[in-house]
Amino acid sequence: MQKKTPTMTDTDFAYLLLESMADGVFTIDNKGQISSWNPSMERITGYQAEEAIGQSCSMIGFDKCFGESCPTGIKECGIYKKGNIDGKECFLKHKDGHDIPVAKSARIFRDKNGKVRGVVETVTDMTVLHKARQEADDAKRKLGTIHRFDRIIGKSSPIKKVFLSIKAAASSEATILIQGESGTGKELVAGSIHYNGSRTGRPFITVNCSALTESLLESELFGHVRGAFTGASHDRIGRFEEAEGGTLFLDEIGEISQFIQVKLLRVLQEREIERVGDSKKRKIDIRIIAATSKDLFSLVSNGNFREDLYYRLKVFPINIPPLRKRKDDIPILISHFIDMQNEKTGKMIHGVTQSAMRILLDYNWQGNVRELENAIEHAFVLCTNKHIDVFDLPVEIRQMKYRPPTHDFQQNDYNIRTQRKKLTREFLLKILEDSEWNKAEVGRRVGLSRASIWKYMKKWDIPLQKP
Repeated sequence: MQKKTPTMTDTDFAYLLLESMADGVFTIDNKGQISSWNPSMERITGYQAEEAIGQSCSMIGFDKCFGESCPTGIKECGIYKKGNIDGKECFLKHKDGHDIPVAKSARIFRDKNGKVRGVVETVTDMTVLHKARQEADDAKRKLGTIHRFDRIIGKSSPIKKVFLSIKAAASSEATILIQGESGTGKELVAGSIHYNGSRTGRPFITVNCSALTESLLESELFGHVRGAFTGASHDRIGRFEEAEGGTLFLDEIGEISQFIQVKLLRVLQEREIERVGDSKKRKIDIRIIAATSKDLFSLVSNGNFREDLYYRLKVFPINIPPLRKRKDDIPILISHFIDMQNEKTGKMIHGVTQSAMRILLDYNWQGNVRELENAIEHAFVLCTNKHIDVFDLPVEIRQMKYRPPTHDFQQNDYNIRTQRKKLTREFLLKILEDSEWNKAEVGRRVGLSRASIWKYMKKWDIPLQKP
């Protein structure tokens, strides 16, 4: 007699399906009691099936259940009024008392006569996604904190003007051009404008225009379609599209080619882009902030930068002063960088010696704030005492070899040989003002010693400190 192969019934198949699902699934009968409870519900809630079956679904403790507390009977449940629900994000209470983020869906099921037999609910554990969201939010808050005004350190008159400009720029949607030497903090200013403005919750995307060739920069900014060039195996969105709704920061804008200048001008005028190899125009909603360490006006005069693009970018210019023009801020910056390094290294350095501070104040700081930060980090490597001393500083700073300052925006050069012959009270006052009353800097500019400058100031009855 031939044996019959057992066949799986619909009930067996449904049971096996529920057992294997990663999502939690449970059913409620028409009396409002839990009638089934799959293994994933056991994992998510901590309740075993025998603990849950026969109980009211209120034991799960959903914090959002149609906006009301759990009713006494299933017919009063909000699902009868609201209908099916899909992916409602909420929390349930785990058996041990902590909250579990979940997404739940529910369906009423009826018999063939349309009579309600109960409710089927599915529960998706959102713990991993919830954690990822929290980390993203924390990163966004941290990034916002980095770019707050109080991260731009200083109390001098020149930096206060920068603060006022940032506040004005943050409250507008104007295109910003930030000008300043390398190391002055142009990206920090750009970030402060974005994170203190109306687009703070949207992307802040940075592109260093000097780091890429023309073709790579075009693809980086505008994106490309598949087959646009050799190696373009798939479509790729560019930085303009990536910054949608937010801010695109174009650093070292003075380095872009004439070809990219034309394309950028069109973006500023039309607020739309075309990916490389595509003819489709795509509207964009972004704010553009550009920065340069070059004198763009000189580039325009020399024919190396388009005049129309220059004025499109320079709707609201912000000039960041070099560190040598705001030496009153050096002690504050030193203290800030020491605090940072103490936290980073675990050391407890309290400050710098008087001799070291004198050298740091007299130094030219061609690399500006970035160079000062690097100098303090260098000193932390060597310092074994409570205070940074002269020989903890980088050798080029200790040697004090004078390097002429790079061109400041809107600043004339001094012809030292000519001016030494023509040094007058008025001219000395002008150089003192330009040098923030730093006598060593004045001496270097006119080719005299600091002692000689003091003698001239005494001779012409000029106060030794800034009035």
